[in-house]
Amino acid sequence: MERMALHFEILENGKVKCLLCPHECVLDNGQIGLCGVRKNKNGSLVSLNYGEVTAIAMDPIEKKPLFHFNPGEQIFSVGTFGCNFKCGFCQNWEISQAKPETKRVTPEQLVKIAQMNRNSKGIAFTYNEPLVWYEFVLDTSRVAVREGMYCVLVTNGFINEEPLELLFQSVHAMNIDLKGFNRDFYREIGGDLDVVLRNIEKVYNAGIHVELTTLIIPGKNDDKEDLRREFEWIADLDKDIPLHISRYFPNYKYTIPPTPIEELIEIYEMAREYLNFVYLGNVWDERYESTFCPDCGNLVIRRQGYEVEKVGLDEEGKCTKCGRQIATIIG
Repeated sequence: MERMALHFEILENGKVKCLLCPHECVLDNGQIGLCGVRKNKNGSLVSLNYGEVTAIAMDPIEKKPLFHFNPGEQIFSVGTFGCNFKCGFCQNWEISQAKPETKRVTPEQLVKIAQMNRNSKGIAFTYNEPLVWYEFVLDTSRVAVREGMYCVLVTNGFINEEPLELLFQSVHAMNIDLKGFNRDFYREIGGDLDVVLRNIEKVYNAGIHVELTTLIIPGKNDDKEDLRREFEWIADLDKDIPLHISRYFPNYKYTIPPTPIEELIEIYEMAREYLNFVYLGNVWDERYESTFCPDCGNLVIRRQGYEVEKVGLDEEGKCTKCGRQIATIIG
């Protein structure tokens, strides 16, 4: 479904400049931007994926991954197609880099569908890059908030400041992919490290719950000094920001062998020198997925895969032993 885009500039000779993300694609009539979903149509910019859904599921919120935001809950999760990055290792490339079959819904219809799933108090925009679904995400999240639901984004964080700030009205949590701390690697996948760092800061300072994920790819973004600088940067912002260090497996265009678990554990231990909450993803080991209180050492949340048991967490998200705030609870 086509819908007029919110952020663009009309140029001379029928051209338009998209202002949603820092690529700021300049498009002749009929051209489509790098993300694959924004098109110059007769001198205006339109979104091509408004209301077009490729995937719907009820997921554990830990799958996003969000470990400190309403832990243990199921969340209604939805995605479309398109992305403004070109990651050769993308695990969802069938929808991020191609256009599969879709089902069309309105924001009101999607919220009603989510409400029918009684175990969900919120909606997660995920699977592909939700920021290129911008207008639909914004409209749907506003409807959801009016209906008493919360909204979550799983995103690469590559967006301009003005549209990002508009999302703060109706988005409650984000998991942002911090794809490493190497500018060359970011350029390789079509991004900009400094933009992502700026946006992480803006999200955090806006009071949005934020968690970060770094997928460790051997030979690409696993330089120990780069990672140490990443952990220092996060700690300078807030040592309590949860960091998910995830194991890479070959996918899409990448044939590099999986990340050795021994390397991941070494990186995990390094991160723990700086941060209070560090987790290993795609490893399935309770030791690296459970949450412990950094003040008193109390086991707060036990995780075995997606089996989650809140053994030391009260209803306000505090440690039952010492009262330290551990998680954000909404709804």
